[in-house]
Amino acid sequence: MPQALMQGPLVYVMGPSGAGKDSVMGRARALLPADAPVVFAHRYITRPAETGGENHIALNAAEFALRRTHGLFAFHWQAHGNDYGIGREIYAWRSAGLTVVVSGSREHFQKMGGLDDDTYPVLITASPQCLAERLATRGREDADAAALRIGRSDAYEVTDPRLATIMNDGALDEAAKTFVSLLATLQCSPDVRRRA
Repeated sequence: MPQALMQGPLVYVMGPSGAGKDSVMGRARALLPADAPVVFAHRYITRPAETGGENHIALNAAEFALRRTHGLFAFHWQAHGNDYGIGREIYAWRSAGLTVVVSGSREHFQKMGGLDDDTYPVLITASPQCLAERLATRGREDADAAALRIGRSDAYEVTDPRLATIMNDGALDEAAKTFVSLLATLQCSPDVRRRA
């Protein structure tokens, strides 16, 4: 009888706007060994691709609603006037034993009750001054919208005991290496993955 597949962990990354989540994850991907059993899920967002930031899959509101209606998202939420979704493909990746990294929302994480026993939340954050400087630099929002994002930075405290926090105030490589070390720990620990 073949051995049962292992359920891969879900690494749920979140944090305030301007914390550099996309930068940390992107650099971590570059630092990971080519054969690391880790995959990063794209987000589906009702935001044009040319607005910059993460390499997301842009959908219009009707396309997003159609996919949501037909159950094509593992989970979805709204924030900053956009819809965000993570595709159901992550279920197949986890069933194959891979570690799946997603960029999520603190509010959504709390609403979902921590998702499941194999979810490992990671908070990437930075000082308020650093957040403000980064939002101003990226120029994606006007001053009022940026102020609203900064106001949200302390609005959603995550108290999950599994939470790992990464401060991204200094060199990007330092935060990325911390994240890579966390991913390596998840892959090496026999207690992290359970039989499906």
